[in-house]
Amino acid sequence: MIKVKNLTKYYVRNKALDNVSFSLNEGEILGFLGPNGAGKSTTMNIITGYLSGDGGSVEIDGVDILENPMQAKKKIGYLPEIPPLYNDMTVREYLEFMFRLKKVRKPMKEHINSICEKVKISDVRERVIKHLSKGYRQRVGLAQALLGDPPVLVLDEPTVGLDPQQIIEIRRLIRDLGKQHTIILSSHLLSEVQAVCDKIVIINNGKIVADELTASLTGTGASTEKLRLTIEGRRQQVHSMLQKIDGVTAVTDLGEAEKGCYEFTVDSRRDVRRLIFRAFAKTDFTILQMSPVEFSLEDTYLGIITGKNDTKEAPSDVSNL
Repeated sequence: MIKVKNLTKYYVRNKALDNVSFSLNEGEILGFLGPNGAGKSTTMNIITGYLSGDGGSVEIDGVDILENPMQAKKKIGYLPEIPPLYNDMTVREYLEFMFRLKKVRKPMKEHINSICEKVKISDVRERVIKHLSKGYRQRVGLAQALLGDPPVLVLDEPTVGLDPQQIIEIRRLIRDLGKQHTIILSSHLLSEVQAVCDKIVIINNGKIVADELTASLTGTGASTEKLRLTIEGRRQQVHSMLQKIDGVTAVTDLGEAEKGCYEFTVDSRRDVRRLIFRAFAKTDFTILQMSPVEFSLEDTYLGIITGKNDTKEAPSDVSNL
């Protein structure tokens, strides 16, 4: 559905994008991440046709946006970080204006009513936009993006400035829209991307540094490779026994959890839980806890961006980058 290939962009002598390539299949939701200045906005502006690239190509449903921009733009619904609203219009007047501006070829009244129901703004259709809450204004902006039923939606920070309840509602709406649309979602809330997206692309210094399924980046697909254990027994002997387990590649002593009980993490090439249990069942040591360590997207993101391999040693508290 979306193919970005070898995209390059210069601002004077500064190379903002360096051979950026990724693709997105029909019906997928992609989370587009990166620190400020990494090239996210530049990439999204080129994808939506608001900016031209200096090299490479972007195809939207088989149409090259640089060669045939008008046809490609008809396939895209775009919600910028600040929705393009006319605050003195009512919701209905604004959507009718945008309907005509986009030259949508559908019955106007029925189409707008259907979209209003979908994004749950039917009850505010006759209200002036400037009198709406931030959450409702975001929904109006999303309704604008849905005019014409484009197969692709590009959403830039769709929940910025919303309260927790509004964020939950917009996330639920995005997941529902993902059943009928292919979506690119840019957000600084990594927990949001992890909750909503099927696939994640991370850009840094104008280059793609990760392009993976969400489960792969969060470790949920391989949770048995690292274990956390709490064991009651003699510290050094426990450490030595763990190191001797077949398949174990590293053992880290995390210290005393309570009197006589010690915490360890175990890295392994395969699932070693049963081997550990059998080894300690032959001793008077007691395994009080043994659980897989699962990493959040924040941990993985920091490890990729900073280039540090030890970021995954402990879960991070970072939730907004």
